[in-house]
Amino acid sequence: MPYPCEYNFTKSKSMALKPTIYKLNIALADLNNQHYPTLHLTMAQHPSETSERMLVRMLAFCRHSHADTHELMRFTKGLSATDEPDIWHKGLDDALNYWIDIGEPSFDRMKKACRLSKETYLYSFNSKSAVWWKQNQEQFTKLPIKVFSFDWTDIQSLAKHVGRTMNWSITISDESFFISTNETQIEVPWVSLL
Repeated sequence: MPYPCEYNFTKSKSMALKPTIYKLNIALADLNNQHYPTLHLTMAQHPSETSERMLVRMLAFCRHSHADTHELMRFTKGLSATDEPDIWHKGLDDALNYWIDIGEPSFDRMKKACRLSKETYLYSFNSKSAVWWKQNQEQFTKLPIKVFSFDWTDIQSLAKHVGRTMNWSITISDESFFISTNETQIEVPWVSLL
């Protein structure tokens, strides 16, 4: 008979939560870059990740998926790997070209990202974004980073249409996404903070 601690360890290990897998087929029309691919994305939603955060990852991926980058753009392990961005673009020489993070990270994390990557991007989106930005703006202006913000209510509206398989059309024009789902059409603009 196993020791109680061994039994508990085995039991808790088998109960570990697994990520939820989503399939996205996106007809993308990036009018800003004259790029019109069809993206077939597989996204793993970490058990602690909200649908809203997952969708912001998807939008950031679409925005940076230019003709010269989309073949090498990758979702990383995200919340499962604290030393990686949410999305990266590595060159054929394995150099890190883009570091793309989602949320409201610390200054130290983004300072490290700027050292490791040629270009660093950050997308903030939740209800506390304005407070986070007010507290961190001065420090972030010292970094070679581009910071963008989505309105929380826009992202919440979009999250209502999440399904395990999504066939969406997304048009990027100026500073907005125009998203057509099976049920509705939603505009999701972004604001450049830095």
